[in-house]
Amino acid sequence: MESYPDIEIYLARGDIARLNAWLAEAIGAEALAPAGKRQWRTRGGTDETPVPVLLMEKAADGFASLWFDSSHTPWATDAECAREAARRLECEVRCSLGGWQPGDDPDRFLQVLPDGTERPIDWPDSGQ
Repeated sequence: MESYPDIEIYLARGDIARLNAWLAEAIGAEALAPAGKRQWRTRGGTDETPVPVLLMEKAADGFASLWFDSSHTPWATDAECAREAARRLECEVRCSLGGWQPGDDPDRFLQVLPDGTERPIDWPDSGQ
C-alpha cells in the first residue's frame, strides 16, 4: 500500500504531555512548542526526511487536528495513525475514511475509540 502524502487525524482530547510522549516515541519528535493561538508545532523524523507536525486545538467540533506534513511517517494511512493514536492517547480519534479525491463526501469519517471499536460516521452531523 502506498503511503499518503500527509496524515491528518482529529483528537477528542489534546493532552500535550501524552502527545509529546507518543510523538517522541513514534517519530522522534521534540516537545510541541506554541506556534500561535491554539497552535503547536514540532518536527520529527531525520535530517534527511523531516516530519513537520502541527497541532491545532479545537479545529472542528472541539476536536484537535494533528497533521503530519510528510509521507515519511510510521503510518501509511490516516486510519493506521488514528488506530495507534486512539490506543496510545486513550481518546476518541477521527480521520477521513480514505484518501480524499474530488467528488468524495467530505463529511464521511472513521471514528476510532480507545477500545479498538471503529465505525464510519457523518461528521459534523454524527449527532455526537
